[in-house]
Amino acid sequence: MTKEIYDVVVIGSGLAGMTAANILGRAGYSVLLLEQHYQLGGLAATFKRRDGIIFDVSLHGFPVGMIKSCRRYWNQEIADRIVQLPKIRFDNPQFQLETTFDREDFTRILIEKFGIARETVVAFFDKARSMSHYDDQNLTTRDLFNEFFPNRLDIVRLLMEPITYANGSTLDDPALTYGIVFSNFMSKGVYTFQGGTDLLIELMTNELLKNGVDILTNSPARKILTQNNKINGVEINKKNGEKLQVRTKVVLSNANLKGTIFNMVGSEFFSNSFIKQAENIRLNNSSTQVYIAMKHGFMINEEICGDLLFTSTAPVFDSAKLLDKNITSRTFSFYYPKTRPGTDRCYVVSSTNAHFDDWNNLTESEYKKRKNELIAQTTNHLAKYITNLEQNIDWIEAATPKTFERYTEHWSGASFGTKYEGLNISRNLNNEIKGLFHAGSVGIIMSGWLGAVNYGVIVANDIDAFLLK
Repeated sequence: MTKEIYDVVVIGSGLAGMTAANILGRAGYSVLLLEQHYQLGGLAATFKRRDGIIFDVSLHGFPVGMIKSCRRYWNQEIADRIVQLPKIRFDNPQFQLETTFDREDFTRILIEKFGIARETVVAFFDKARSMSHYDDQNLTTRDLFNEFFPNRLDIVRLLMEPITYANGSTLDDPALTYGIVFSNFMSKGVYTFQGGTDLLIELMTNELLKNGVDILTNSPARKILTQNNKINGVEINKKNGEKLQVRTKVVLSNANLKGTIFNMVGSEFFSNSFIKQAENIRLNNSSTQVYIAMKHGFMINEEICGDLLFTSTAPVFDSAKLLDKNITSRTFSFYYPKTRPGTDRCYVVSSTNAHFDDWNNLTESEYKKRKNELIAQTTNHLAKYITNLEQNIDWIEAATPKTFERYTEHWSGASFGTKYEGLNISRNLNNEIKGLFHAGSVGIIMSGWLGAVNYGVIVANDIDAFLLK
């Protein structure tokens, strides 16, 4: 920290916060980026273990639009490392298939494998693509599927299951939250960052510093200070016990939306009607992960496993079952040496959506037992696809919703922020307290990395307009 007064203080270094900080720093504003953890990135982060083992904390796949956003709001070097994941596989009781996960291939599959008329497929894709945040929120995703594919639970599974993993949406959420995300992926498929998330965050950090952004890690912002319904500053509780106060006209929170309102600001500083709406916001679900590093030189068969593998033993798709503690569905993300050039290791990250409460109330012994069961069940399932799996595992561990709560401080370890109703609250903070803004995984704006980056762009423009006044 080089100043006592900043134009903008950004709380939280998820991709939305980092992107907004970078844009505003590049525009000439003085910006302080605060992060309570020791590393930047939020859920776009990594952790290391012995002998060079390094894991991405969660599955990362995003639409091709990430290339354009990174080129424009970060730099060409970052954009050039975004590559396609061409082998997306499904294996469940209703069907087994491989796809490039784009509109052309899905059209072929729906016609040839599922027997749907071409005009119906085209009409479905066109309707999904036309959806925006101005559409009817009463139309649910279930309604959308019933319109085009009535009584076809196999097609619902094909079209819905990956998106549920991508943003936590269900059949009863507004159809627009599905259509926007699905259409973005259908543009040209699923992409990832080559070189590992640690390299991405390193390149982004360098760009932030180049653009004059000051960065403080291990620095939780515990209080957003206001005066006369305006932002006045931020109180920082350094983890060494030191307390700092920074003055600013603008605070951009990249933290959990409800935590921002109720913990960092305080409900007494908002109107009663606003607080009532904020109290009714539903948090999105959390997740469990199992991290597996294979032994040096052991190669996973890419033709069998692909890049992403959506597996399930459930007879039909069920949003509730995807969250059930008795796991029936898993998404395996496979990391080959080509994903992280310079290594001879393969990695697997298994992801399952989960309820926070299923993990929060366990005793310490019950918690450890449940984690061990999660690991054992995951390896047992994965052994179907990888020959001699257990003999070639070098390292394995698990993360739960409690893990995500601990490291991100998201309420209930929420992986995707809030449900759609949170978007309106997020966008209207500045109308309640001048200079208070929010960006992050809320309202399912295109979901995941791309949604976070683009929300950071939107809010950076809002802040620029506010400061220019």
